[in-house]
Amino acid sequence: MHDSYQPIGVFDSGYGGLTVLSSIVEALPEYDYLYLGDNARTPYGSRSFETVYRYTLECVRYLFGQGCRLVIIACNTASAKALRTIQQHDLPLLDPTRRVLGVIRPTTEMVGTLSHTGHIGILATAGTVNSRSYPIEIARFSPSLQVFQQACPMWVPLVENHEFDGQGADYFVSKYLEELWKQSENIDLIVLACTHYPLLRDKINRYLGRPCTLLSQGPVTAASLVCYLRRHPDMAASCSREGRRDFCTTDSTAIFDHHAGIFFGLPVSSRHVSL
Repeated sequence: MHDSYQPIGVFDSGYGGLTVLSSIVEALPEYDYLYLGDNARTPYGSRSFETVYRYTLECVRYLFGQGCRLVIIACNTASAKALRTIQQHDLPLLDPTRRVLGVIRPTTEMVGTLSHTGHIGILATAGTVNSRSYPIEIARFSPSLQVFQQACPMWVPLVENHEFDGQGADYFVSKYLEELWKQSENIDLIVLACTHYPLLRDKINRYLGRPCTLLSQGPVTAASLVCYLRRHPDMAASCSREGRRDFCTTDSTAIFDHHAGIFFGLPVSSRHVSL
């Protein structure tokens, strides 16, 4: 890898992080980006904290080896189960000048400004819900908020099998929303706390049944990254800017490219990597 190529790394266990990358590219098109999808080992949501940490660290180390000085973990499960340990324990040993950021903190920092009732809904994978990362982080910034979580285990398979427009999606979207409303009818802000879920946004809006704001993480993460680079001009200067978009996957490139375009919004051509 050429020394002048220092892209911003974006990592996810699969395809969902491409919805985040799409928003980041829209906000900061001049930078180079390297996306890594660990598709061979997805999904992360049902795996233990130790396994997710080990997988995530391997992916971060790979991106560092490709010249990335800044890595965005665009995966809620990995952000919930691995990010803090990597930031506090591994980065000082690997390279204290590099940074790894996630998608949970930018979201939890702003939810308090968007809710009028103080009741927040979290739609996420079982792994993210069980980690309680969202209630813990939201309490740090907005302790008066009440947080209600709902796991949606069928949503990721629906999206990845291109069934997000079908009748099966109708059933499971309405089912999980009904379970969320049973917890509180005063929820006026719902966080789509999985990067796959924006593809279900139209279905979710159809079954909300009441005024409620849906918050997707792509635009939030992109806005947070813009602010981060402004606050850290040395990091911004270290990231290369030739407008490159590179993609790699730990699984089949043909399968990745077929699915990835739906999430990214543009055709994708990837290369295979082994970790």
